Amino acid sequence: MNDSILISPSILAADFLNLGRDIAAISDADFVHIDVMDGHFVPNLSYGTTIVEAVKRATSVPLDVHMMVTNPDETALWYADAGADLISVHREAVEDLSALADRLHERGVKIGVVINPATPVSDLEDAVDVVDLVLVMSVNPGFGGQGFIDATYGKLRELRELCDRHGVSPLIEVDGGVSLSNARALAAAGADVLVAGSAIFKAPQPAAVIRDMRELASIGRTSRKD
Repeated sequence: MNDSILISPSILAADFLNLGRDIAAISDADFVHIDVMDGHFVPNLSYGTTIVEAVKRATSVPLDVHMMVTNPDETALWYADAGADLISVHREAVEDLSALADRLHERGVKIGVVINPATPVSDLEDAVDVVDLVLVMSVNPGFGGQGFIDATYGKLRELRELCDRHGVSPLIEVDGGVSLSNARALAAAGADVLVAGSAIFKAPQPAAVIRDMRELASIGRTSRKD
């Protein structure tokens, strides 16, 4: 089991006219979550390597880059060179996860694998042994502010069982519709890292939400049966 619950605010919900201010407001977070969307893998378009480079200059918080793209085997390396500390690619899109993991690890960058809500946990049988993190999407990827999919709790428990069978312990991250209302239950189901966008950046005091979310999730963690 990993030692603590980690919070990764998603800047997709930040104010991009005041991004430096919003980044400073989450200095107590464990990661900064950056969603890269190419308009092909998901029906939305976000930002490129220049944003990653800018955020890297603005904070010492590690960068958690989630790549929703059709060609992650190639483009993940661009974001590694731009300053990403952790890069997650979709199981549905990556061609050779093991080879990409080797290439990122050679650069000192950690790798995660992501599954969409419709993708079964069983698709990760050949992945959990080579990654540092597994991200379970609790909304359909591509847009912020969606409603949480309740089936995520079962997928988190199933994923933790899969990792236990393999004798590995990658971080388990959940992204989509995460808030103070479900942080405790998500940690109890198996999540180690909570990605939250609107719940943090739309709040009057983002730092307070990060603190409260971490505390609630820590309570949930203690109820886990590992």
